[in-house]
Amino acid sequence: MIANQQLITVKGTRDGLILKVDDHCAYQDVLNELKEKLSVNDLIEDDRLITVNLQLGNRYVTREQKDELKEVVRKSQNLVVGKVESNVITKEEAADWKKHAQVKPLVKVVRSGQVINVEGDLLLIGDVNPGGKIMASGNIFVMGSLRGIAHAGMEGDSHAVIAASFMQPTQLRIGDAISRAPDQDAEGVYMECGYLEKGKDKILIDRLQEVIKKRPDISSFERRMFNG
Repeated sequence: MIANQQLITVKGTRDGLILKVDDHCAYQDVLNELKEKLSVNDLIEDDRLITVNLQLGNRYVTREQKDELKEVVRKSQNLVVGKVESNVITKEEAADWKKHAQVKPLVKVVRSGQVINVEGDLLLIGDVNPGGKIMASGNIFVMGSLRGIAHAGMEGDSHAVIAASFMQPTQLRIGDAISRAPDQDAEGVYMECGYLEKGKDKILIDRLQEVIKKRPDISSFERRMFNG
């Protein structure tokens, strides 16, 4: 390492600290400077918890190295890890990302007893009849009537949503949360969207336009691209 060369730039924001890491030097040099910078007392002004986001640029780090960087941050007083962001991923990670980021279009009616299960977002042009079930690892969009069961974010994605032209489901599931079935004589609603309220496990129903304001990254593609 060149003497006095700064490998980590610290930037303070109202949301916490951003540590921008030089992506040309050796990993061990980065690790050593991170320990040194986080040991400086004037980096922490008070007793409140501060979120630290690490930006690695065009540097690839293994899972073990990422965990090591997180552990250095956690050992520092009042610091919690936010994101560890890198522009570089492996071929396997890229293939998995593409698989989950894709939108699967289907044109059909899902009848009683039928189950549709896709990776990524599901765009169904057709109805889901009572007794039919649709599942997706991402979001679910139904251009038709949803009267059966829909399970979005089935691999634990609590940010997934379920939208339908006509919403009268027997059950909605997002991640691990399950909504109760509506009353038998309850009327369905048009152009509505189900989503999980932040920090809670209750599924709410609102107009699609309103949900987009709360979920600006409603596309699985954008959400997974920057997932740290």
